[in-house]
Amino acid sequence: MECLGCRLANKKEPVHVVYENEFVCCFLDHEPYNEGHVMILPKKHFHDADELDENTASAIMKASILLSKAVKKRCAPDGITICQNGGIFNELSHYHMHIVPRYEGQLFSTFYIEDGEVCIESEDKLAKNRKQLSKTIQEIEATA
Repeated sequence: MECLGCRLANKKEPVHVVYENEFVCCFLDHEPYNEGHVMILPKKHFHDADELDENTASAIMKASILLSKAVKKRCAPDGITICQNGGIFNELSHYHMHIVPRYEGQLFSTFYIEDGEVCIESEDKLAKNRKQLSKTIQEIEATA
């Protein structure tokens, strides 16, 4: 049976896709740290960064650059955090990278603090954000 990450990356579970190509699927995190929080997952199963093949690793890095540009343009954050958790800290058991818009006053450590609060975005808000971020990505690609 496929892992949750494989099912998400291959859209066998509901996701709000903002960008994809033959190697990766990028969608809004349903428990975002901030609005515009995107996850990049390879479509093939990998657990850790050291397992990635060259094409997938390149696609992940290119997607992270494109998504960072789009999140900056769309959300106007004070900065972007790009992170990936491996080994036992990989809660999906599938490689994934986070692109997180951040704002002044938000400490990096609070990104990892679990306070018991679950901030799952509403489907309406996710759909609106997906549409806006996808449009921004298309605009960036058109000018590249």
